[in-house]
Amino acid sequence: MPHALVVDDDADTREMLTRVVASEGYSVAAADSLQSARAQLARRTPDVIFVDLSLPDGDGIVLARELERPLATDIVLVTGHASLDSAIEGLRLGASDYLTKPINVERLTQFLRRQPRTTDLKQEIGELRDELRQAGRFGRLLGNSPVMHELYDRIARVAPTSAPVLLLGEKGTGKEFSARTIHDLSRRRRAPYLVFDCSALPGQLIDLELFGREHTGAGGFESRHVGFLERAHGGTLLLANVTALPLAAQVKLLRFLDSGNFVSAASSAPLSADVRIIAATDVRPATAVAEGRFRDDLLQRLEIFPIHVPSLRQRNGDVRTLAQHFLDEINGSEGTKKRFSRAALARLQEHSWPGNVRELKNYVHRAYLHAGSVIDGGEAVSTDAQADDTDDLITVRIGTPLEEIERRVTMATLARCGGVKKRAAATLGISLKTLYNRLEAYAAKDAARAPETARDTA
Repeated sequence: MPHALVVDDDADTREMLTRVVASEGYSVAAADSLQSARAQLARRTPDVIFVDLSLPDGDGIVLARELERPLATDIVLVTGHASLDSAIEGLRLGASDYLTKPINVERLTQFLRRQPRTTDLKQEIGELRDELRQAGRFGRLLGNSPVMHELYDRIARVAPTSAPVLLLGEKGTGKEFSARTIHDLSRRRRAPYLVFDCSALPGQLIDLELFGREHTGAGGFESRHVGFLERAHGGTLLLANVTALPLAAQVKLLRFLDSGNFVSAASSAPLSADVRIIAATDVRPATAVAEGRFRDDLLQRLEIFPIHVPSLRQRNGDVRTLAQHFLDEINGSEGTKKRFSRAALARLQEHSWPGNVRELKNYVHRAYLHAGSVIDGGEAVSTDAQADDTDDLITVRIGTPLEEIERRVTMATLARCGGVKKRAAATLGISLKTLYNRLEAYAAKDAARAPETARDTA
């Protein structure tokens, strides 16, 4: 049976916490001060400690600092809103989570139901890290350079906690793969993982899609549009390009990070969700704050645990590993055995790759299409890449419907891939089934237009 220690000088809060924690199958010890908590710790090491930040004989965060806890012990800080900044500092020191008063019982029980897996998860990370490093892979990330080892260490440290994470780095460095690795190595890995691009929609639609909407139609009929935040309940939500989030939505996100509550559009009733937020941006957040595009208080909440994802030019030796990995993937899907020549690998290593891993992956795909059985060193990486990019440009007029733009891009990509649907789907980043569905819809639309065209011609 897992064991918990509840440390709070308020008798009502201590009793409530003890009751809820016990109802989830824990044995529970209680203390009303740092001194009595230390006495309890001397008797038995708990799996989780709930500690109030404000205690009669000191700050509860002192317990987090001085406890030499094994991997199996988590610390959850309990705080009022007035001391929220101290709770955030506790997360930086290694606390797993925090609860604000009045305590959200649903959030507490969700944490406890994930908690029994924490010990196994942390041990798994510790056991696999060396093995994964030897293979040059960590979760969904690939690379064995020193800067990647530092990245793996940061991810391994934060993954088992519920702390928000801010991923920083240039475009194409692999921030989304880093986020997915954090999720896969967390207690939430069996729950949803969703990605929301804050730059992909206009402001009014961002609020609708992120927080949802309540709607009352004719006759009093009520309906709800469930937003990404609610759909990710129990899991992880990656906010890509977070500095593009409109200021109004930033206020609502800040409230959610502070309390676990949010309000959907056209509603005043608060909703709650148990979601871990990972934010990512290739813009310097301090610059966005200075320009008035991003709230400083929101940045403080998000950068509890900042992680820098290195550029490809910082990753000595990883270019060849990544290029071979991408080529192996294509060979596997196409049933071929193409390979790089030594000259080609040397040229790849010499290139600066301003577009980072994404640019390298795209180049390998293009080189595969152009080459015979051997991708040789005679291909100029940057020149060919620029030429191919120019060939792939599609010009559209302002005001062209998005549906028509999608169709043009889809058909141009299919033509660029020689009509090979599997390759076109991979290039577009969609499933083969989705591509077939699109092509069928285009064909049906063309067929429906055919009689009209015939009449117009006649």
